[in-house]
Amino acid sequence: MLSQVRVIDIDPLLNGRDSERVAEEIGHACRECGFFYVVGHGVQADLQQQLETLSREFFAQPLDAKMKIRMELAGAAWRGYFPVGQELTSGKPDRKEGIYFGAELPHDHPLVTAGTPLHGPNLFPENLPAFRSVLLTYLDEMTRLGHTLMTGIALSLGLEGSYFFERYTADPIVLFRIFNYPPELTAGSPEPSWGVGEHTDYGLLTILKQDNVGGLEVKSQGQWIPAPPIPDSFICNIGDMLDRMTAGEYRSTPHRVHNVATRNRLSFPFFFDPNWQARIKPIALPGDRAAAGDREERWDQANVHDFDGTYGDYVLAKIAKVFPHLFRVTL
Repeated sequence: MLSQVRVIDIDPLLNGRDSERVAEEIGHACRECGFFYVVGHGVQADLQQQLETLSREFFAQPLDAKMKIRMELAGAAWRGYFPVGQELTSGKPDRKEGIYFGAELPHDHPLVTAGTPLHGPNLFPENLPAFRSVLLTYLDEMTRLGHTLMTGIALSLGLEGSYFFERYTADPIVLFRIFNYPPELTAGSPEPSWGVGEHTDYGLLTILKQDNVGGLEVKSQGQWIPAPPIPDSFICNIGDMLDRMTAGEYRSTPHRVHNVATRNRLSFPFFFDPNWQARIKPIALPGDRAAAGDREERWDQANVHDFDGTYGDYVLAKIAKVFPHLFRVTL
C-alpha cells in the first residue's frame, strides 16, 4: 500500500534537460495514485508569501466587508467571495469560505459579451490595493507551470510534448480559488466536520499551494493517506478529463480536507483545464498500451468515460451542483 505521495524535482523539465526522466517519474505517480508533489518549480517564494499574507488579511475581515465582492455580483463569470457553508460537495455544505478567480478578461471580450460561463473580469477587494497585481502575477506564473507540467504528462504517455497544448490548452480555462478552512469546532465528535468532502477534480490538472497547517487526505488503493505540506512545493493531481482521455490509465483520485488544527487553514488550488469549446476525446496511446478503462463504481456513482461533449458542457454540469443557487440566478 502506498504510504506517501511521490516528490518530483521538475527543474530539469523547466530547463529542457533530462526531461524524459522527469516524465517517467510523473507517469509513475499518475499511475500510482494520481497525486505528486513538485519542487524546483521556479515560482518565487516572495510572491507566494505576498499572496498568503494578503489572503489572511482578507479573510480576517468582518463578513460584510468580504461580501462586497460576493459571487452574485459577477454573474455567470462565477468570480468572487462565498461564505462558509455556501459551496456544496456531494450535496453537503463544505466547512470553508473562499474566493473564486479566473483569467482576467475585459467586459468587451467576445466570450464575455456572449455570456460564456466562467469568463469575465475578476472581483478584487478595494481595501487591499495590492491584491490585484499580486493575484494576476501569481495566475501568470501558475499558467506557465501548468503548461510545463502538461508537457511532462504528455511525454510520460509517450506523446509529443506539445500534445495537450495543440489540442486543448493553447487557450486554457484557468480557475483559481483561495480557501479558508476554520478550525474544527466539534472535537470529539464521531462524525468529522469536513472542510471539503470526498471528491475528484473536473479538468486536466490541479496545482495546489498549501499553508503549513495540513489536513489534505488522498485515497489510494482504498485507503486514506495524508498529503501534508512540504516547504516550497506544490501538490498536483490529475482530474476527470485526463482520466477520460487516458481511458483510466491515469485516474482522477478522490481526496478530501479535514482541518484538525486549532487555527485557520489556507489553501490555494489552481485548476489548469481544457478550453471551453474543446471536445474531449480518448488518446490513442502509443504501442500496445490500450488501457482497459475505469469502469468501477466511482465515489460519486458516476463514470467519466460515459461523457461525450465539450469541456464546457462537463464543467457547467458540475458547477450547477456545487453552487445551485448561483446557477439558477445567473443562467
